[in-house]
Amino acid sequence: MELNLLAFAIIGFLLFMGVEYLLARKTGKNYFQFAESVANINVGIAERLLDVFTTGIFYFFFAYIHEHFALFDIKPHWATWVALLLFTDFIWYWYHRLAHEVNILWAAHVVHHQSEDFNYTVSARITVFQAVIRSLFWAVLPFIGFPPAMITSLLLVHGLYPFFIHTQTIGKLGILEYFMVTPSHHRVHHSSNEVYLDKNYGDVFIIWDKLFGTFVKEKEDVKCVFGLTTPLKSYSFLWQQFHFALELFTAFRRAKGFRAKWKVVFGKPDDIDGNIRPELEQKWLFAPAKAKNTKFQRVYIIAQTTLSLVLLFFTVLFEKAIPHGLAALSVLFILLSLVNTGAILEQRKWIFYLEYTRMLVILAALIFYFPHLYAVGTVVFAILLVTLYFRTLQQRFDRILYQRVNR
Repeated sequence: MELNLLAFAIIGFLLFMGVEYLLARKTGKNYFQFAESVANINVGIAERLLDVFTTGIFYFFFAYIHEHFALFDIKPHWATWVALLLFTDFIWYWYHRLAHEVNILWAAHVVHHQSEDFNYTVSARITVFQAVIRSLFWAVLPFIGFPPAMITSLLLVHGLYPFFIHTQTIGKLGILEYFMVTPSHHRVHHSSNEVYLDKNYGDVFIIWDKLFGTFVKEKEDVKCVFGLTTPLKSYSFLWQQFHFALELFTAFRRAKGFRAKWKVVFGKPDDIDGNIRPELEQKWLFAPAKAKNTKFQRVYIIAQTTLSLVLLFFTVLFEKAIPHGLAALSVLFILLSLVNTGAILEQRKWIFYLEYTRMLVILAALIFYFPHLYAVGTVVFAILLVTLYFRTLQQRFDRILYQRVNR
């Protein structure tokens, strides 16, 4: 059986997150907020999950360009590997810069900057939409003549490095500060302070920022404030993914004439009316009165996130052996769990419907792929009970999960 060993990277990343958390606690630093960390990891789970289905597509996309349009026939050699690294990082710089300067690209990239924390969990805030857009930029590489195998191999390494610069536990790194992107440089990039805005776009090398005038050092007297200039104030998985796309759609619909509509799509994020988001929040994010988080709520969220991570690990590890239908059901179950977790953090009352839907997904998986009489019978019996006593169970579940504490 052929295994996808990249699944073990998930365990590695989680271990580094754990070490960073323990180090932060030992030094008395509050770098982690519970809700922020869960929201960050959930975004990463979705991206890694959907990557299972898209990575192969990207490879064949590069292969097609290389086979039909390559300008040169570049062979693997230490010099061409170095050239590929520099080309890749240079293209990343311009992708990243444009992702901050062009609305349609910012709609995909904004998710990465929503967290008001800055730690290793923030590095997980990548969406599949970003991956698609980046691949379009990197299509230049096979066009030049770099083989797809070289490109995908290097992208694995190139994508690993940025994980380690999303931290506040590492200070400045001496001589490396002059030519590498360091945690200090990247803290600046994630800051919403005016002096730091739209700076330090590099991924591995900081030289591109110095060449093109977008470099700023982290200042001792200016503490980094992380997150968006207007904080999102929502942990909803769906809202985090699509709020700016909805803002763009609303602005586009209101714009008069071709020129104004073009500016909405390809203009700068600053040009979008700042009153649109509050309007959309009123429409889509009607917030209930927030209760104090209960211990049960935290335990339930941790258990649900852990289950999602375990399912993700095995889905990635056995991606070539799992039947397509079962893989699709696994993806659906995990995505429902991510939406559910965000809804619990937002203290929504409709999460019981998602719990019911997850039970139906489990039943479908058992019927089609694990048709054991007792297992299927147990789940069917549980679903019938929940269906018959839906309102009563929903109210009890809600009371347990969202205990109201009057203080």
